[in-house]
Amino acid sequence: MDLSIIIVNYRTYDLTKQTINSVINKNHSFEYDIYVVDSASQDGSLEKLQNDFSQAIESGLIKFLASAENKGFAYANNLALKEVSSRYVLLLNSDTVVLDNCLEDCMDYMQDNPQIGALGCKVTLPDGTLDKACRRSFPDVSVSFYRLIGLSRLFPHSERFGKYNLCYLDEDGIYEIDCLVGAFMMVKSEAIKQIGLLDETFFMYGEDIDWCYRINKAGWQIMYYGPARIIHYKGSSSQKKKSKLIFEFYRAMYIFYNKHYKKNHSVITTGMTYLGIGLICSLKLILNLFKR
Repeated sequence: MDLSIIIVNYRTYDLTKQTINSVINKNHSFEYDIYVVDSASQDGSLEKLQNDFSQAIESGLIKFLASAENKGFAYANNLALKEVSSRYVLLLNSDTVVLDNCLEDCMDYMQDNPQIGALGCKVTLPDGTLDKACRRSFPDVSVSFYRLIGLSRLFPHSERFGKYNLCYLDEDGIYEIDCLVGAFMMVKSEAIKQIGLLDETFFMYGEDIDWCYRINKAGWQIMYYGPARIIHYKGSSSQKKKSKLIFEFYRAMYIFYNKHYKKNHSVITTGMTYLGIGLICSLKLILNLFKR
């Protein structure tokens, strides 16, 4: 098998069906299969998807895995990663649409450049604007500080202050970056065998950055491939639990810092980092309550 595509479903029947169709309704030049992992949706979406794609299940094109409980994005993807045996793996969000020859172009580029461990395409929102999370720098202390205090928003095209989302780079270009977004991440299986599965300490944010960090440290390149594109209906699957999402976003910052940066910084820097994360998280949660 050339490519295994992993899609996590959590109460997103319509979106997941749309994502699957955006893949299987195209004629691909490579062999692939799809793993759909249901994170204990308990809303009937798993059963409806299995019924909709019964023929694809019979042919072996689509395999469904059901988790007994929702333990997060990393955990769900790992269930499938333990089953795949393909040369490449694609993590694909259930709220995306794959366009044109996106998969072929990404596969061809990775095969032509064997030093690439992970590759991401251009991810756009429904209005056509770039989903800025699709190309990022590692959130070290300075990069995170500029983001937390808002300088990255005030000066997005500054190579110093806008480094987090790399807004000063051509969104249609091809270049090496630090990390991709888990909505579309094509990874070489050889790299996965070397660095291991996703870290399940992260619930639904940060696991993609952590994976890229480990892939990069293992000596593999991480590439942004702008000519290929998907649409990301970002947030469509999680609007009802926004406070939970805010908490998990900043919790992921804390986990990532502890895992990769804490040992290289003083107690004072670590304390200031914890304080900054805690204050911003608290402020965001309070503002969210007023909005609701």
